[in-house]
Amino acid sequence: MKKHNFNSGPSILPQEVLQQAAEAILNFNGIGLSILEIGHRTSWFVDVIEEAKSLVKELMQLNDGYEVLFLHGGATTQFMQVPMNLLDDSSTAAYCDNGIWGSKAIKEAGLFGQVNIVASSKDKGYTYIPKDFIVPATNSYLHITTNNTVEGTQWHSFPQTEVPIVADMSSDIFSREMDFNRFALIYAGAQKNMGAAGVNLMVIRKDVLGKVQRKIPAIMDYRNHIEAGSLLNTPPVFAIYVALLTLRWIKKEGGLKEMERRANEKSNLLYSTIDSLPLFKCPIAKEDRSKMNAVFFIEDETLQNRFLDECKAHGMIGVKGYRTMGGIRVSMYNALPLESVQAFCNLATAFNNANQ
Repeated sequence: MKKHNFNSGPSILPQEVLQQAAEAILNFNGIGLSILEIGHRTSWFVDVIEEAKSLVKELMQLNDGYEVLFLHGGATTQFMQVPMNLLDDSSTAAYCDNGIWGSKAIKEAGLFGQVNIVASSKDKGYTYIPKDFIVPATNSYLHITTNNTVEGTQWHSFPQTEVPIVADMSSDIFSREMDFNRFALIYAGAQKNMGAAGVNLMVIRKDVLGKVQRKIPAIMDYRNHIEAGSLLNTPPVFAIYVALLTLRWIKKEGGLKEMERRANEKSNLLYSTIDSLPLFKCPIAKEDRSKMNAVFFIEDETLQNRFLDECKAHGMIGVKGYRTMGGIRVSMYNALPLESVQAFCNLATAFNNANQ
């Protein structure tokens, strides 16, 4: 049976990336050693990480003011590391509360300075993205989560503000074209659109660093990682290699323009189908719906569980909603083929028609 991988993360990877990664485990680039065995300071791995950085800058069209890092800890570590590096005890940072991950980031930032929640969609269960809010120019930075994996919302335009913007792009990185140079700092766990779990991408505009008064532990200071070229300590070698393979695949397939076209095609098909079926309800504001993670429900929980069982029986993996949300979630990351979305829509249509 063909499997359709709708997991929200770790998520689907391109088949050719999986094949290349598997070959490298046995024999990396024909050197007779596994990618799991090579030293991280050898020229073999330095070439890997330098190419990966170069591809990030190329795909995102970053100017010379930016540095690219590959760090341990995933995006969750950045909830703490960002304010540690950018927010003084006596300063205030602006945060948007648009879902579970933004809420967690707010909690961590409060350990290092004052937090100003300038926008929130909590009042309606995080089913929309706030607009027309004001960010005081005195705030150190504005933090947003560009795509809310759990709740199914996404920023399709970004605030105009004088303060540096920090963006958690974990679940929609490399899925669309935009002016990445308008962000002061971007972080993203790799395991959704960029590779395997275990590494976090950082894109940092260097001029925002070195402004806090606190002493920062050496391993937490972005400046030390920049100076060491992401080799301050032993990096997650295999995860970075898989990220490189995925970045190569994105470029070969047509870059961010093509990734965006595919995302539009898949999400338009999914949402138009769900909206046409009376059994399924999507509470997310249409203008704020995520192109990466569609979240919807069947109001009758018994029927919903039956539908989830049908998905499993048809080889559809990872469609059960997040544990705090319930419902159904279809994740449509870059590597997910259109055919998988078509298969899901066909099943949803048949189930709707059989249960009306």
